[in-house]
Amino acid sequence: MRMKLEEEIKRFNRLQRLATKGKPKMQIDEDDIATREYAKYVFREGTPLEKRELMGHLRSRLVLDDKQITLLEE
Repeated sequence: MRMKLEEEIKRFNRLQRLATKGKPKMQIDEDDIATREYAKYVFREGTPLEKRELMGHLRSRLVLDDKQITLLEE
């Protein structure tokens, strides 16, 4: 999952360079992005395919309890 995140950041940086004609206002570093925050973002804003792929990478079980989703270690 970390590799996918790094690829997405690189893709975003390339798009930003194209859109700003080589002079981006802000460059995102791969180390600055937290994997957990990226996963939350995908679950909120991602396509069903992206969500399914992310869930396939989870090693823990998801539990829904009182409208809260938690991970159970196996």
